[in-house]
Amino acid sequence: MSKYLAYPFLYDKSDDLRCDYEIFTDEISSTIGLLRAFVQDENLKKELSKINELVYHMNASLRTFVSLTNDELKWLESRTVFYQDEIKGIFEKFVLPQGGVCGSYAHIIRTKCKALVRLLHRYKENGNDVDELLFDFANLLSGYFFVLAIKLNKDEGIQETEFISKNYK
Repeated sequence: MSKYLAYPFLYDKSDDLRCDYEIFTDEISSTIGLLRAFVQDENLKKELSKINELVYHMNASLRTFVSLTNDELKWLESRTVFYQDEIKGIFEKFVLPQGGVCGSYAHIIRTKCKALVRLLHRYKENGNDVDELLFDFANLLSGYFFVLAIKLNKDEGIQETEFISKNYK
């Protein structure tokens, strides 16, 4: 092993997805930090910092224990509902993932959270236990960042573009 090792678990067996999960939650957290750098609203900056901290608490959950709580999940749900109410009527269907810088970063985070759910599912399929709270939290994060993207675009006066699929009717 290299004396320049960037992370102690990088050489875990390839079928042990815990390190991949940890790297991925780190990437999500870093992207949330990047979004936060562009956000002007101080209350939203604080909210994103709290979410960033919660994602980092998720980070070690497969290797150690789940430190997220149901109260934190409920808090995230309440913030998601808050933004859903704020953007009610702006979108009724799926929209193209675009907009301003903040809205676009929120869309990127949304997709990363969906990929995180998929990674957790593969880990569970490999015979490992995964606390349902992690699934709930990762899924809800995706929903939160979707409505946040719409809200951020609305705040910038950017109109959403509905996506009409040729594949799904």
